[in-house]
Amino acid sequence: MSEQERPHVDHSAVAESINASVNYTMYAVFQEHRGVPAPGESAVASIVEDLAGIDGLVVRGWYDVSGFRADADLLLWLHAPVPETLQRAYRVLLERSEARLAPVWSNVGVHRAAEFNRGHVPAFLAGDAPKRYLCVYPFVRSYEWYLLPDAERRELLREHGAAARDYGDVLANTVASFALGDYEWLLAFEADDLLRIVDLMRELRATEARRHVREELPFFTGPRGDAEALLRRALV
Repeated sequence: MSEQERPHVDHSAVAESINASVNYTMYAVFQEHRGVPAPGESAVASIVEDLAGIDGLVVRGWYDVSGFRADADLLLWLHAPVPETLQRAYRVLLERSEARLAPVWSNVGVHRAAEFNRGHVPAFLAGDAPKRYLCVYPFVRSYEWYLLPDAERRELLREHGAAARDYGDVLANTVASFALGDYEWLLAFEADDLLRIVDLMRELRATEARRHVREELPFFTGPRGDAEALLRRALV
């Protein structure tokens, strides 16, 4: 693919306004439990309506992650200016699903300005539309990473970014999660072609920054779907 043909994402025009704001995001993963009675169609409508009625809440998407893992079926991606809004939305699913949706994994992150490239902001805050597929995972840096000289860390990140230069069609969403859970960062890739995420992840393995990753599990991957259809599958 030539330079002219490569998709290119440039968020510089909106980066500083995003960096000046506060926005939390949540990835909540659930498993369908068939051993309990289904609450029925009314629960589907109630969940959709209740989430739509929460002030400040934005639903980025509902994702079918079934089969990619044995322990997960549904992923919900939310964001809001305050974490309490995300907690309220999370409780809607727990309460309205009546134990038919059991929590598997949930984490909250918050956007903080990038250390060396303030133009690098999450695509979901920059106005980019959701893509067809999502891959979410956490990661924790090595103990040495934050003690490296700034110049060395900057160069490692520059190389890491260069490895992704041919993947402008893949949206990146990195948020900080220090003290918000068990991880330091949460990362979500979005693409219309799932193979693009697969190939990008492979490319990023061959960078020096890879030596400074201590943990990056679990992964949750799947296609974006219709909220009512996904809920109906689990609750009706």
